[in-house]
Amino acid sequence: MNTQKSPTKDRLNIGILGSGNIGTDLIYKVRRSPSLNLRMVAGIDPQSDGLARARELGIDTSAAGADGILECGDIDVVLDATGARAHLEHAPRLRKAGLRIVDLTPAKLGPSVVPCVNIETAMDEPNVNLISCAAQATIPLVFGFSRVAPVKYAEIIATIASNGAGLAARQNIEEFKTTTEKAIVQVGGARQGKAMVIFNPAEPPISMRNTVYVQFDDEVDEVAVRDSVMEMAERVRAYVPGYQVTVPPFRRGDHFMVSVEITGAGDYLPTYAGNLDIINAAAVAILERYAASAQH
Repeated sequence: MNTQKSPTKDRLNIGILGSGNIGTDLIYKVRRSPSLNLRMVAGIDPQSDGLARARELGIDTSAAGADGILECGDIDVVLDATGARAHLEHAPRLRKAGLRIVDLTPAKLGPSVVPCVNIETAMDEPNVNLISCAAQATIPLVFGFSRVAPVKYAEIIATIASNGAGLAARQNIEEFKTTTEKAIVQVGGARQGKAMVIFNPAEPPISMRNTVYVQFDDEVDEVAVRDSVMEMAERVRAYVPGYQVTVPPFRRGDHFMVSVEITGAGDYLPTYAGNLDIINAAAVAILERYAASAQH
């Protein structure tokens, strides 16, 4: 293990657990933030590209997984970019060591958080869950609808490039569906929710596309609905610049719909992998909120 230390009392010390695509992309996003210090990247494959890139950047690394994070002794918050089953195993150990966790897996041991919707309600939580990439893309829109009037049903359909769905995403597909549907209700505010994901094998790969359908209990002011949903989209764009509304909210028969497309920043992942980019950007947004709170 590389043991280089870096005194950064004025910044939040971050550990990334998982050196796959998500963890590697997080390296660049965390390093770009002036309020965060990337203290360590830990994985279980010593030959992974993520650990190699971290070493090239002079970041401490470990191939001992959670043990490496625990041995570091100088981390404030851990970004868990492993998988749902792995998180269930090592989260209790990280918590016992006093580490806060931002969980990017569908494990959902902690409350579901979408930064622009409910981060303020979870500031004191030791382990927060980012639900899924589709949830980060669509729940702000569901919330935009539900804050105007009660939503009896919300359905989200996320279409992502097959090349942008790694092994962990495919293995966790059932957890993805369950946690996303729960969050549509608990965070988005709908009374009932449904989530679907489509892996599109098209070449060249498409950017992530998301469509939200909602039904209200009663008649609503269509202008108020549009304004509310578009304002939530702007909130997402504050930390995900590639988030674009492609079909503004409109009524179609007995329901409203809206569509968005996400182009990734291209830090490590291809720009079509907006699905991975948005959940990583959400994680960094939460960390920066933690860091701002720690300064007061």
